[in-house]
Amino acid sequence: MLTSPSNALHSSTPHFWPVRRSSRSRNFPRLNSGDRSSGGGGKLCSLSLLSASGASKFSVRALVRPDATEEADSVGDVALPFPNHVSVKIPFGNREILVETGLMGRQASSAVTVTDGETIVYTTVCLADVPSEPSDFLPLYVHYQERFSAVGRTSGGFFKREGRTKDHEVLICRLIDRPIRPTMPKGFYNETQILSWVLSYDGLHAPDALAVTSAGIAVALSEVPNAKAVAGVRVGLIGGEFIVNPTVKEMEESQLDLFLAGTDTAILTIEGYSNFLPEEMLVQAVKVGQEAVQATCIAIEALAKKHGKPKMLDAIRLPPPELYKHVKELAGEELSKALQIKSKISRRKAISSLEEKVLTILTEKGYVIDEEAFGTIEAQPDLLEDEDEDEEVVPEGEVDQGDVHIRPIPRKPIPLLFSEVDVKLVFKEVSSKLLRRRIVEGGKRSDGRTLDEIRPINSRCGLLPRAHGSTLFTRGETQALAVVTLGDKQMAQRIDNLEGSDEYKRFYLQYTFPPSSVGEVGRIGAPSRREVGHGTLAERALETILPRDEDFPYTIRVESTVIESNGSSSMASVCGGCLALQDAGVPVKCSVAGIAMGMVWDTEEFGGDGLPLILSDITGAEDASGDMDFKVAGNEDGVTAFQMDIKVGGITLEIMEKALIQAKAGRRHILAEMAKCSPPPTLSLSKYAPLIHIMKVHPSKVYFLIGSGGKKVKSIIEESGVEGIDMQDDGTVKIMANDVASLERAKAIIGGLTMVPALGDIYRNCEIKSMAPYGAFVEIAPGREGLCHISELSAEWLAKPEDAFKVGDRIDVKLIEVNEKGQLRLSVRALLPESETDKDSQKQQPTSDSTKDKGSPRKYINTSSKDRASKVASGDDLVLKKKDVRRATGGSSDKTMKSNSSSNDEERSSLVNGEATIS
Repeated sequence: MLTSPSNALHSSTPHFWPVRRSSRSRNFPRLNSGDRSSGGGGKLCSLSLLSASGASKFSVRALVRPDATEEADSVGDVALPFPNHVSVKIPFGNREILVETGLMGRQASSAVTVTDGETIVYTTVCLADVPSEPSDFLPLYVHYQERFSAVGRTSGGFFKREGRTKDHEVLICRLIDRPIRPTMPKGFYNETQILSWVLSYDGLHAPDALAVTSAGIAVALSEVPNAKAVAGVRVGLIGGEFIVNPTVKEMEESQLDLFLAGTDTAILTIEGYSNFLPEEMLVQAVKVGQEAVQATCIAIEALAKKHGKPKMLDAIRLPPPELYKHVKELAGEELSKALQIKSKISRRKAISSLEEKVLTILTEKGYVIDEEAFGTIEAQPDLLEDEDEDEEVVPEGEVDQGDVHIRPIPRKPIPLLFSEVDVKLVFKEVSSKLLRRRIVEGGKRSDGRTLDEIRPINSRCGLLPRAHGSTLFTRGETQALAVVTLGDKQMAQRIDNLEGSDEYKRFYLQYTFPPSSVGEVGRIGAPSRREVGHGTLAERALETILPRDEDFPYTIRVESTVIESNGSSSMASVCGGCLALQDAGVPVKCSVAGIAMGMVWDTEEFGGDGLPLILSDITGAEDASGDMDFKVAGNEDGVTAFQMDIKVGGITLEIMEKALIQAKAGRRHILAEMAKCSPPPTLSLSKYAPLIHIMKVHPSKVYFLIGSGGKKVKSIIEESGVEGIDMQDDGTVKIMANDVASLERAKAIIGGLTMVPALGDIYRNCEIKSMAPYGAFVEIAPGREGLCHISELSAEWLAKPEDAFKVGDRIDVKLIEVNEKGQLRLSVRALLPESETDKDSQKQQPTSDSTKDKGSPRKYINTSSKDRASKVASGDDLVLKKKDVRRATGGSSDKTMKSNSSSNDEERSSLVNGEATIS
């Protein structure tokens, strides 16, 4: 049945909505002396203001609360010029934070400054005066920025100002948005913007949870008609004890990083990462965090009740109830059948076609507004208004004071007029309810699965032959292509943060969601906030299983491209990324998998028992129409990453615990299916992956290896042919090469330059690099030369060195002296047979009682190993082994350097994990 025309204005399109008069408009401020913000006892005082001409006056009444003078800042007995300044302390975990409002940003709907230690976050909330076009998505925009001036720095880039939002700022924007959005009422379409800046940072108190709480306070004090106050906290696990809002230093020792936001009665969102924390301990951590959030929210509610602005409840516009009835009658049966189509694309096309059919029928019947034919919008309400009850009825033909009175002609009732947007919103809501009803009544989902059933899983490794590791992971209609690339430190991601120190990430996952994955046409550009958030979640889920840098000295990059999407693509990225790491030869600790859980909250509405139903491995439709998206990643025993978004007013701990237990069973099933991967991961380094070898040298030798302006290390790279050499202050040297030969050459050069020679060491097959009148310069190791004096080149007397050797000859020498400058003196003569040396000595030196020793003179005599050890500087134990030196310089045939670039995997593995210390 159609209602009377008197209701048409109430249910009209948003174009008919009156413009809200606010305190920010040019009209007089809207004052309500009896609202809750005035406390019921507000006083009014008037201010006389002169116009620009000074000829006319007008009065503005300002509301002054009775307690304003008590809380206003003052210096002595003189009040400061901020009479509405409010400063209070509220609980924030195990300490209190200072909340101030009325001091800055007074033209915003609300502006608050929250201080924790010396960390200060400033947040504002503003609303548009005119509502935007209705849609199924709340027009809420959040922007968070960390100013480098907060730590007394400027940006490190060319432009000395903050630029594009950084990834970690995007993540905090999402942390602010997710808990606030569920508290907003349906039908509120005024654009709302939350801006948050970090104005000061002390390095101890993290600003992220503080920013979420600051936004919750600002929204509570503003005109935004949110249902509940929101606050956020961080929970850490340090020394077996849960700590709320630990400091940055304390978090370095924490086994858990849990962020939780909610109201005083329910949990709205959680996000966190742990080191295989059991589900039971995770629930305990959430309970500790929820208790802290409750205390903070109660304080915020009290503050908003006393100092908050009236809520814009009159701006809420919902589609008329009659429209639901029409849509159900026209599409109910066909819509139920369309929702049971298993294929996503076919189901979407059927539902879209049915929506157009409903819209066409309502338009033909005159229920939908045709704006072009309808005329001027502003004039329409007047046409529908009833006659004035006090209007005098004048007989036809009579004239009263020149005014013509026209008697209204009886007409048929005008039907309700709906906008096209209203029809689409109602159609979507009806579709959602039919989908939920089918799940509750029949226990079956749109694709025929039971509540805890997982879609079919298939995975393949090694798809890309030139990539270091690759996997295509498929679960139902969701596909993710994960590719792993290995490199050195030059490939690490540099992070510019407030800490002031350069931070490099040796592992990062980049997630891409092209529009083709859902069969749509869209824009391709910079990563969206959704892509940044999903990529970080998958990255943190995999980070826990990676080996230490000392065991696997590679920078690891994972690219996850969503090829097809109908369900949680971020959890598919976790599964595919884990298999791709194994295919690249990364020695991961174990396998991990991810699963997305959903929920149908109000089952009593659809004939259920009222208890919520938990769904495993939800699809896109169940995510959009359901009440929860809970992603959990981990192995069979514990959790590594989790994230929960709620679309209702919040959930309890009991529901979350049930979802975690069901997710654990789902993870175990997915891990078992991943083990059936065909072809399986290779578990070894790709032949196209770079080789990295770690050496340890004495820290004092690092700057010598680098050289002035890096000339020395550049020459080593050029001479050896390696890709790069990274040196650290502690003496760690990483060599990256594409083949074994160049890697061995670089090792030999560095070993020669950093070795500490000992008297009596013998070097075989050494090359003569140059000649001088007084001797020959012999290279005993790559880059390390010593002088063999002409008297030490032969047992016989020589007129010039060329009489015995020439440049390029190879000889065996013995180290007989190291002077105070580190210069080496070598001898060929000391290695000659003893008889020849004695004979020559007798010719050159007469026999005396003081020289009765056989062999060469004193300075040529071989010292014992004990004497040699005593001559080496104390603490300088990094001496190259003789056999290593001989091998590096190309000694005898059985000890030559290995140069086969096509060595097997066993040799390549030994280069990464082999002996790294020169002794």
